[in-house]
Amino acid sequence: MKKRLLGVILSAVMAVSLLAGCNSGNAEGDKESGKDGESYNVYLITMDQMDQHWVNLDKGCQKAVEELGNVNYTWLAPDVKDDAKQIECVNNAIAGGADAIIIAANGPDAITATLEEAISEGIKIIYVDSPANIDAEATFSTDNEAAGKTAGENMIDSLKEKGITSGKIGVINTNAASTSTVLREEGFRSVFEGTDFEVLATQYCEGDAAKAKDIAANYITAGCVGIFGTNEGSSTGVGNAIQEAGDSEAVGVGFDKSDTILQLIKGGYLVASMAQNPDVMGYEGMKAAVEVLGETDLGGEVTDTGVSVIKADNVSDFE
Repeated sequence: MKKRLLGVILSAVMAVSLLAGCNSGNAEGDKESGKDGESYNVYLITMDQMDQHWVNLDKGCQKAVEELGNVNYTWLAPDVKDDAKQIECVNNAIAGGADAIIIAANGPDAITATLEEAISEGIKIIYVDSPANIDAEATFSTDNEAAGKTAGENMIDSLKEKGITSGKIGVINTNAASTSTVLREEGFRSVFEGTDFEVLATQYCEGDAAKAKDIAANYITAGCVGIFGTNEGSSTGVGNAIQEAGDSEAVGVGFDKSDTILQLIKGGYLVASMAQNPDVMGYEGMKAAVEVLGETDLGGEVTDTGVSVIKADNVSDFE
């Protein structure tokens, strides 16, 4: 594949910037030509590197890379969820000579112009987890609205088991822009329409567990009977706040799977969490990237990578 001279020159110049604002995770490094006689530079860019969700997505990419044998792979991500820092990661990938970028967009609008620039350079875009508002070659993600509905149904069932049929429900989201978590919230809220429960205005934590814990503690103080966290960090915060409150009867329902979330479920501080399959997103996303670089047209297909409900009675299956 034709290399970009400008990208090669700029890659060295931008190395300091890459380390400062956009962290590099596992990388395969340079390889000789692979199975088809040509190697590709493929970058994974996630919302951050602090969630176990993204670590598992990276592992899926690495598994595909090992099987394919013709990929120079780099994982880039901001240290926190931040549009400007994620844009910097995309710019670093462009400068580094990316042939394809696999990305989970933090802000679907904020990142658009930068992705358009990448596409104009001939770079192929694959979405995982959360798309931006520009067409890509393919998308691999959870059906987030449906999963949000499942979360709401689990909360109502748990509340009814406690004899609670009305009350305030708190929602902690990452931000108001990320497509994946916005859809989860929409699905969750739809379950409570026509009930005697009041779903309060959403509070945002940018995926930070400590911030989510403070928000959840305030919800508990306000007498909320249920609290929903839309991602790993917010779910961890919800569970930790319920645990710290001690005598709280609030029902916590979360999203994603991590070692901490599993422990919170085992302790009864979260009644359920919606487990995605980030390893599948990464694995299939990497294979799709190589397919389109080999001139296969995937037609922008969207693939649902599935979700499972983790509860106390099946938590050991996820450890």
